[in-house]
Amino acid sequence: MTFLLLYLEFFKIGLFSIGGGLATLPFLYTLAERRPQWFSAKNIVDMLAISESTPGPIGINMATYAGYLTAGPLGGFIATLGEVTPSVIIICVIARFLDQFDKNPLVRDAFYGLRAAVIGLIIFAGSKVFSVTLLNAGSIRVVETLLFVALFVLAMKFRKVHPLIWIALGSILGILLKLPS
Repeated sequence: MTFLLLYLEFFKIGLFSIGGGLATLPFLYTLAERRPQWFSAKNIVDMLAISESTPGPIGINMATYAGYLTAGPLGGFIATLGEVTPSVIIICVIARFLDQFDKNPLVRDAFYGLRAAVIGLIIFAGSKVFSVTLLNAGSIRVVETLLFVALFVLAMKFRKVHPLIWIALGSILGILLKLPS
């Protein structure tokens, strides 16, 4: 039964998280509240960190990780399958009717409106990650906040540096500073 629920939950996430991996975060937070035995909100921050650090799409990596936490390797596979199934179906339908979709003003207008919704979902997800990472029961985590500010300022100043460098630097500093989890 867990495997069927995993598939269905991640099918819904894959169906409605338009805009990429970060758009899955609000759905994952809701799922963590509904099914705390699967994973917690704190696990989502770890999922995001690992998903950003590993090859592949963020949303797929997070589905795999969440499924693995819930039901082991098979759970990871089933959650991933649930996440990608809606995309495969939608891509097949769009490919069949691509000319009609491309020229349809209603479809163009719908995608225009989806952009704003996706930005809202990403901002919501970012605020949740921000609060879980930098706040602890309402108080500011000083070391984490200083690390965040320093890396943010450096990344803004040196925009041409590859993001992997910043991820590696953050990981190394986290190990050296032994940041509490």
